[in-house]
Amino acid sequence: MKYVRLGDTGVSVSRICLGCGTYGDKKWYPWILDEAEARPHFARAIEDGINFFDTANRYSAGVSESITGRWLSEMGKRDELVIATKVFGRIAEGPNMAGLSRKHIIQNCEASLRRLRTDYIDLYYMHRWDFTTPIEETVGAFDYLIDSGKVRYLGASSMAAWQFSKAIYTARAFGHRFSAMQNLYNLAYREEEREMIPLCVDQGVAVVPYNTLAQGFLSGNRDRAGNTSTPRAQRDQSAAAWYARDEDFDVQDAVRKVAADRGVTMSQVALAWTLQAPGVTSVIFGTSKIEHIDEAVNALEVKLSAEEVAALEAPYRVRGIIGHDQPQASRMLRRR
Repeated sequence: MKYVRLGDTGVSVSRICLGCGTYGDKKWYPWILDEAEARPHFARAIEDGINFFDTANRYSAGVSESITGRWLSEMGKRDELVIATKVFGRIAEGPNMAGLSRKHIIQNCEASLRRLRTDYIDLYYMHRWDFTTPIEETVGAFDYLIDSGKVRYLGASSMAAWQFSKAIYTARAFGHRFSAMQNLYNLAYREEEREMIPLCVDQGVAVVPYNTLAQGFLSGNRDRAGNTSTPRAQRDQSAAAWYARDEDFDVQDAVRKVAADRGVTMSQVALAWTLQAPGVTSVIFGTSKIEHIDEAVNALEVKLSAEEVAALEAPYRVRGIIGHDQPQASRMLRRR
């Protein structure tokens, strides 16, 4: 395993981060692995040297955090682990059960700590931008949690660069900083290269992308004819909608060719490309089979040449924003 600093912080994280959203309650999604099924995945991840684990309060309505907490508390050494979770999404019906108000953040941090079986969260993300709560209130709640010893570092996920910039400078006024950006980024979705990633590089913020295999699309789980090879690909409507352009399949073909020439898997090529991209600290990787963990770790040894990188990037074409809601921002600005 290789370890790097998380942005400008002093904490070290593995370059492969185990995404724990695939562990939880099958009522959430049918391809989810339950607690017993997830156990060997955590064991293998720790055996392979992974120390970075990512979940969120809304994944399986908290069950993902509970599973993560159980197995990491049993198998891991807490001082060596970097546990990340997120807050924002709706976790129950009724008022005050979503968003980034002070009330919601603090009560959900307490709930996440209980489920994760820990006294503190290493990296706490604002899961999306909250258009209804002032960023000063949100950062003020994070300030309280940091001063209380319940949160070590702050992160943000999937938003416009102007929004993250506003969060960065607001946090600075409180004496804190955002240390990580978890954004949607892969060979089939590279719009983050325009503003978000340059902002992160300039500000010393770690880029920790999710959806690095485009929900399995870059591993070849769905072809141009609509044929699928995994249970998730059969049911995942968002992936089918997001990665459906001819240009996306051209990217998939480029990955397939490089993988065949190299004698490695398509997943390893896609991960290797993301790992070499400027600003990327660690890549989040979800698993449905134990061997996927070894596959991801071995991707660290795949060093792409400049010619291979160029071939992988050549088919990409500009696309609309996915992963966060910017039309809503435009509507709000027009109302002012």
